[in-house]
Amino acid sequence: MRKFFIATIFAGFLFSACGQNTETAAPKAEAAAPIVIQPRQSNYYVETARPANQIQSNFPYDISLQNAQGDTLNSAKVFEKNGKPTVLMFWLTTCGPCRMELNAITEKYDRWKQQADFNLYAISTDFPKNYPQFISRVAEGKWQFPAYYDMNREFRMVMPGELNGLPQIFVLDKNGNIAYHTRKYVPGDEDKLFEEIRKLL
Repeated sequence: MRKFFIATIFAGFLFSACGQNTETAAPKAEAAAPIVIQPRQSNYYVETARPANQIQSNFPYDISLQNAQGDTLNSAKVFEKNGKPTVLMFWLTTCGPCRMELNAITEKYDRWKQQADFNLYAISTDFPKNYPQFISRVAEGKWQFPAYYDMNREFRMVMPGELNGLPQIFVLDKNGNIAYHTRKYVPGDEDKLFEEIRKLL
């Protein structure tokens, strides 16, 4: 009887000890802090374009431009109104066909100028983050015609079709009216461009 009593007390002690270990062995996990995903912010592009009705929509416009030296200019000052046909070529540094067209025009430009007197301006419509690539592309191209960067991307506000799909070329007559327009590029298009220029002489 005495042995049974001692065994009962011992079993109770073990049960109590096991219960305590069960409660303290795995402390309650604290709730994890919620993960907050911050929206990505760009340090490069801030839209500063004016509404279309505030931009001079006729040649030579009044659009802020930058050259590869970082000078800020105005199209009304740098686009010549000299009675000659004027070519406005819109392009992007990230556009393969734009590069092809610029290379093709560069190769034939000197010969063209010997046969016809006209103005040509290459206008980049890149986002501001690509301005360094614009500088590099101009230096690499060594073009004999002026190149500008449309710093507020305002030409798309005034040109027909909003410059959707590049490259695009507009040929303006001596009065600044659009006489010819082409979108995209395939080899040989530069020769068609020159024929259109000659028609306006």
